[in-house]
Amino acid sequence: MRETIVKLDKISKYYGSFAAVDELDLAVNRGEIVGIIGHNGAGKTTTLKMMVGLIAPTSGSLTVMGQDIQKNGLKIKKYLGYLPEENPLYENMTAQEYLGFFADIYGMPRKKASERGEALLDSLKLEAGKKLIGEMSKGMKRKVSIARTLIHDPELLILDEPNTGLDPLTSFFIIDYLKRLPQEGKTIILSAHNLFHVEYICNRIAILKRGKLMVFDTMDNLRKSLGRREFEIVFKSEFNLDYPRKDGNYSVKTSNIEEMANLLRKISDNDWALVDLAITQSALEDIYLDIMSDEKV
Repeated sequence: MRETIVKLDKISKYYGSFAAVDELDLAVNRGEIVGIIGHNGAGKTTTLKMMVGLIAPTSGSLTVMGQDIQKNGLKIKKYLGYLPEENPLYENMTAQEYLGFFADIYGMPRKKASERGEALLDSLKLEAGKKLIGEMSKGMKRKVSIARTLIHDPELLILDEPNTGLDPLTSFFIIDYLKRLPQEGKTIILSAHNLFHVEYICNRIAILKRGKLMVFDTMDNLRKSLGRREFEIVFKSEFNLDYPRKDGNYSVKTSNIEEMANLLRKISDNDWALVDLAITQSALEDIYLDIMSDEKV
């Protein structure tokens, strides 16, 4: 059984009478990438900030590596890397100077910090040279932020919108980079609005709505329990049949597997030519919209 590295047990965060997070149960295992998604104001950022000890829960229990983050924050934080959505940088520094500054905070030896910084910048394909951070593009700055999050080689990464506002190529590069980090022993918890990226990178996905956890499972299980499956059968026949047409062929779409089987049997019995059989399953976006659509958010 895999080790649970982060555990939230009925965690709530109230601001006055408003519940930003409402009795949230969540357990993240070592080596996982877990995505937390939801509408604006669903409680994603609040949840991540509680995980890293920036804000205290109103009630419930929250442990990181088996210890209460509020009571043992300093001890835990050396194993933790946090990337907020908005992350101002010291723009009068170079990337290496910036990474060295944070390595000093973590008490890393200078030589080790320099080697680690160079390796991170290289792996992130950031060829900054002596360029000041203030002269860098938004994508380059985000790569510097990610390198800073990783400089002390943390076991757990908490990332709030790691690729927000970036161009598509840079955005996917960062997601693909993060996807490989569990091979180095990292555990990642992230929030993101790009549901394609969440589906691509995450082992399990939590969907929050008005501070409450709606579902938390693998994408395969979400498809089985909440998704839809549609079959498209394309075939040819010399007869004039009562089926929809597409590009000169007959094309039938159905979500009923028995209806699909009956049609395939009919095609075979009548020696019609089967052109294509396609199966489409719900994407995360479809499941997410279904969960959110029963009321305004």
